Amino acid sequence: MADQIGNENVVKRLIDCINERRIDVMDELFHDDAVMHWPQSGEVVRGAGNRRRIYNAFPQLPTITPRRLLSGGDLVVAEALLDYDGPQYQTVFIFEFRDGRIAKETAYWSESFQAPEWRAEWVEISGS
Repeated sequence: MADQIGNENVVKRLIDCINERRIDVMDELFHDDAVMHWPQSGEVVRGAGNRRRIYNAFPQLPTITPRRLLSGGDLVVAEALLDYDGPQYQTVFIFEFRDGRIAKETAYWSESFQAPEWRAEWVEISGS
């Protein structure tokens, strides 16, 4: 249980450091050999050097609003809204941990879309 709470705290700190534009803090949270996987684009980012270069080259970092965290063992799943001062993305991050630091991140994101009318009688529309 303590590991789960510690892992969740690492993810919360990651969100905070991105929101504060303090990407240097990421080095404390990820293993040097960590892998970031973005299945929608097919990209895989290997290692701290590549992660640093990508985050330093980002045209604009998003503001992340977490919705919920779920964790068990060495796994933390975070649902969040990414806001790029215009485009917004509903996002799911899957973090795999090793020794209290992130060893792998898999991220899925999608822009929101209008619910179709044809299923309106069977659904509720949430605020997020």
